Amino acid sequence: MPAEKGDIRDITNTSGAAEREPSWSPDGKWISYFSDASGEYELDVRDQKGLDAPKVIHLGKPAFYYSPVWSPDSKKIAYADKFLNFWYVDIDHPTPVKIDTAQFEGFGNELGESWSPDSEWITYTKRLPNYMRAVFVYSLATKEVTQITDGMSDCGDPQFDKGGKYLYFLASTNTGLSAAGLDMTSDEHPVTSSVYVAVLRKDLPSPIPPESDDEKAAETSTPSTEPSKPSEGQKSSEASEQKSGAKSEEKAADKSKKPPKVEIDFAGILQRILALPIPEANYGDLRAGKEGEIFFAEAPVVQTSFGPPQLTVSKFDLKSRKVQKLASGVQGFGLSFNGEKMLYAQAHHWFIADTAKPVVPGKGMLKTDEMEVRVVPREEWNQMYHEVWRIERDFFYDPHYHGYDINAAEKEFAAYLPGLASRDDLNFLFREMLSYMSVGHMFIRGGDEPDTPKVSVGLLGADYSLENGRYRIAKVYSGENWNPELKAPLTEPGVNVKAGEYLLAVNGRELNSSEKIYRAFQETAGKQTVIRVGPNPNNTGSREVTVVPIPDEHALRHLDWIESNRREVDKLSGGKLAYVYLPDTGGGGYTSFNRYFFAQVGKEGAILDERFNHGGQIADYIIDYLNRKPEALVFPRDGERMMEPSMAIYGPKVMIINQFAGSGGDAMPWLFRKEGVGQIVGVRTWGGLVGIGGYPQLIDGGLVTAPRTAISGIAGKWEVEGNGIPPDVEVWQDPKLTREGHDPQLEKAVDVAMQELKEHPLPHYPKPPYPDHHPHLPPLPKQ
Repeated sequence: MPAEKGDIRDITNTSGAAEREPSWSPDGKWISYFSDASGEYELDVRDQKGLDAPKVIHLGKPAFYYSPVWSPDSKKIAYADKFLNFWYVDIDHPTPVKIDTAQFEGFGNELGESWSPDSEWITYTKRLPNYMRAVFVYSLATKEVTQITDGMSDCGDPQFDKGGKYLYFLASTNTGLSAAGLDMTSDEHPVTSSVYVAVLRKDLPSPIPPESDDEKAAETSTPSTEPSKPSEGQKSSEASEQKSGAKSEEKAADKSKKPPKVEIDFAGILQRILALPIPEANYGDLRAGKEGEIFFAEAPVVQTSFGPPQLTVSKFDLKSRKVQKLASGVQGFGLSFNGEKMLYAQAHHWFIADTAKPVVPGKGMLKTDEMEVRVVPREEWNQMYHEVWRIERDFFYDPHYHGYDINAAEKEFAAYLPGLASRDDLNFLFREMLSYMSVGHMFIRGGDEPDTPKVSVGLLGADYSLENGRYRIAKVYSGENWNPELKAPLTEPGVNVKAGEYLLAVNGRELNSSEKIYRAFQETAGKQTVIRVGPNPNNTGSREVTVVPIPDEHALRHLDWIESNRREVDKLSGGKLAYVYLPDTGGGGYTSFNRYFFAQVGKEGAILDERFNHGGQIADYIIDYLNRKPEALVFPRDGERMMEPSMAIYGPKVMIINQFAGSGGDAMPWLFRKEGVGQIVGVRTWGGLVGIGGYPQLIDGGLVTAPRTAISGIAGKWEVEGNGIPPDVEVWQDPKLTREGHDPQLEKAVDVAMQELKEHPLPHYPKPPYPDHHPHLPPLPKQ
């Protein structure tokens, strides 16, 4: 794709093969990528025009491969494989060389590898047993790996300076619980990092020596008389010297083009690591530009949202020691090899900009809308069919696939490929063939299917009844009008529509019960809409108000269900029990627990409702806080005494579960029971505790999962997967009772908690008597 001039070109033009991870060589001659044209992924290297056949490099054991990084001399490529191995290959002598093997599997590549300017060293990070990442370097000459940092901080993004004297990296000393992203305790901690530089040789000075404004001594010279004119011989000699000097400068310039040789003195290198004068922040994606220049992205110190972060990209150079902000609101960026251009993503567009100055908003946008790929569907379907089996082969947590012979199955189900007539047929085939894996979290989604045009329909957040030939408002759902995601149109200030009123007209058009109400609200979502409402079906006493309908009522109705449950628990318990709903064990559950549990501190017990919980992380954070016990009393001089820990509910806790709670929604009641927090009411949970994530996307955008991270008990049994968590007290939702307005599971949970509170009331903690260290006054001295 051209930055400005020229046309987009497809250099592979394949429907029956997948090409992944393209990477341009520093000299601009070659593009490398991984291709499965042979049936397994191999490394292809071809010229940028795509006119000649690629050079194919066999990588050994079949696998998925990641993150190819060219060496500066454009002769070698470093890369990683799915099995935690790190490699490099010389293009001219294409036998892969293993560099290292990681200890822990994540959901993506964490190496952050970088080459030295002389192409003789590779630096990268690897997790240690403490889950912190340390910086390592590998020598191509000696084939030795050496750890550079001490492992007492979490390091990332190591980068060699183009001058060959320094190694930059990020390090955080307050990562703490955030290092374990699977646990909910890792969420929303303030994490900061600083930018460091390691001086590679012991004979080199500091790149940031102390500065001083002292005056420098001026050079003195003896005044001379006007020089005499040179003779012809002198002119010839001077010309010769100038010519000779010019040649010497040319040789020096040629010599300076050679990359600097990198030498590393490992002894004492920890004492040669310095913090650069860059403010501490939450940095990531550190990259080296020209000699003495580094670029980095800054994210919020605390990630309070679970969407893509809004990053600020800045540049720092050693000479000026200043940070220059280049762009904000960025989702990611990359640098050209010479450090002069930056590619960055912003607001669903890509841009190219100079790195010498801040970006000009909107300038340099790439014309991605002009990208087109021509495909042959049946060739794509055939490729994706075999790709799915390779994904299961390499990612599924059990190398024996629950006893399923996937090689035989791949051959057997291939007989259905010629009969497929649509992409939907292919997804059906995927579901059939993978169902024999007998595991939770086996999902098949998406693909290149026709888009169905949708008509936007505005909603008012209300229930209706049909009365007297009109629509009558039976219920108005309250929201949180200060919250953009929970606006309730009929409760906005100045609207105040109440249950019992009739909806008589929409934008001047009469509305009767003989027509569908939603027809009247087509294309009104998010737009000002005039409705007529009134107490009577004949328009008497009616009024017109302007509302802004919403596109979806789910959040309003869900909030109403939660608040109704909270009020019911409060009523049934006489105000003694709290109610907390946990929709998932990710961002939603974390937010809901923090908002509702701590707001009800002071209650004697709590009902934790995790029905329909769709999982996320492991809810250790929630279990830890539910299990807090009184440790001490705090007595101020005035006012009430407090408990320590203070933010806790100390009485009985009961959890409600159902068959629609799974994944993290299985793990939470599992840990709830293991930790003896309380009893569980409801019906057995879904039973899926093999985690998913980090799979290659299918070539048409579809997705197939291969559950890759299983969780067992500590006694050597798979306690949850395929089993679920049974309740202590089984209660099914009787349809008759629910239609009558009851919630049998909720009501039983309150009964259980109240019975526990009756049998084990909260203890009374006595106030100790104040100490008296002077029971008798000393006798007064005699006068």
